Amino acid sequence: MRVLGVDPGLTRCGVGVVEGVAGRPLAMIGVGVIRTPADADLGHRLVAVEEGVERWLDEHRPAYVAVERVFSQHNVSTVMGTAQASAVAVLCAARRGLPVALHTPSEVKAAVTGSGRADKAQVGAMVTRILRLTAPPKPADAADALALAICHIWRAPAANRLQQAHEAARRAHALARKVNR
Repeated sequence: MRVLGVDPGLTRCGVGVVEGVAGRPLAMIGVGVIRTPADADLGHRLVAVEEGVERWLDEHRPAYVAVERVFSQHNVSTVMGTAQASAVAVLCAARRGLPVALHTPSEVKAAVTGSGRADKAQVGAMVTRILRLTAPPKPADAADALALAICHIWRAPAANRLQQAHEAARRAHALARKVNR
């Protein structure tokens, strides 16, 4: 499974591609940051994020895209920029028919470190260890993007089983209603 992780942001949008399956060693395929100038027009910044995400999708051909779920922050302008960059990443994936998973920051931290309250340094250290890198990816946005991809790979099997069970229960319920008519 090849996953593009996206840590959304307007100034720095972290992107990272990880390949592998749960229970086996994972491999980093690529990591980077899509940057836009803070003083640029919002529309131009969103276009730059879109072009960057499209380049990563073209180059790495992931099967899934994992994006950090935007959560409420005290700084409204920061959360708005993050939400807008997140929407661009989701749109790029949807345009290609790629499934998108949204993971909360605490879910990602818990998946890679064991604690949903881990700090950036702990996440970077664990990403380095999990992917057998020589140094933590810099900046932290890049490490966070890889952590998102790792989280998705490790959690996807359980999520898929849950989804399949839900679908089976829904079909069984629909069949029971049809029989009882």
